[in-house]
Amino acid sequence: MKIKLTIGQDEYMATMNDSKAAKDFIALLPMTLTLKDYAETEKISDLPKRLSIAGSPDGTAASIGDIAYYAPWGNLAIFYQDFGHASGLIKLGSIDSGGKNLASYKQPIEARVDLIEK
Repeated sequence: MKIKLTIGQDEYMATMNDSKAAKDFIALLPMTLTLKDYAETEKISDLPKRLSIAGSPDGTAASIGDIAYYAPWGNLAIFYQDFGHASGLIKLGSIDSGGKNLASYKQPIEARVDLIEK
């Protein structure tokens, strides 16, 4: 599954995994999110509803460009820095290239997320 994240004039393509949580996220598209910086590591946003975590691991580590769901808070996280293992973090997919560029956006930023292909 491919999605496009649009911030201003910039577009980021991402490949999503086949997890139940990623499919729940895809079902919410298209949508506009307000991304805020968190811990100088990631951009986060609330989602309109919680995603299913059925069959997901208890947690994971994040790499630059990873798109993840943080189940304890019910929010989306897009990483522009690597991050160690976090309980409750579920990887949904990854930005194909340019994930580190997210650090340069002033907060909060509006981002549109669209499904490109299933």
